[in-house]
Amino acid sequence: MATTNSENDGRIDYVEFNVADVARSKRFYGEAFGWSFKDYGTDYCEFGDGRLTGGFATGEARGSGGPLVILYADDLADVQRRIEAAGGRIVKPAYDFPGGRRFHFADPDGYQLAVWSAR
Repeated sequence: MATTNSENDGRIDYVEFNVADVARSKRFYGEAFGWSFKDYGTDYCEFGDGRLTGGFATGEARGSGGPLVILYADDLADVQRRIEAAGGRIVKPAYDFPGGRRFHFADPDGYQLAVWSAR
């Protein structure tokens, strides 16, 4: 049995979203969060948030359901403004929890994510 001592063993390494329109998803996440992108044809692109990479694949968008992806923001109100300006919609307004504050939003394909801040 092979073993590994990689510091990333057991950590989430990649997140992939099926989306209706890769270009639209790039615009939304680029405007809302400043993510960077690398295209692999017209039906797939990889995104980078500066720490984690993932992908947008053309396919049937799954929308809400499944694991909740949670992003971090230093300025929660600013990120909420950028999400709404980029075409996202707030589905659960900001609320306090023991670690800080967070809100939930839906992207243009209906995926629901959350953003939290320690402040």
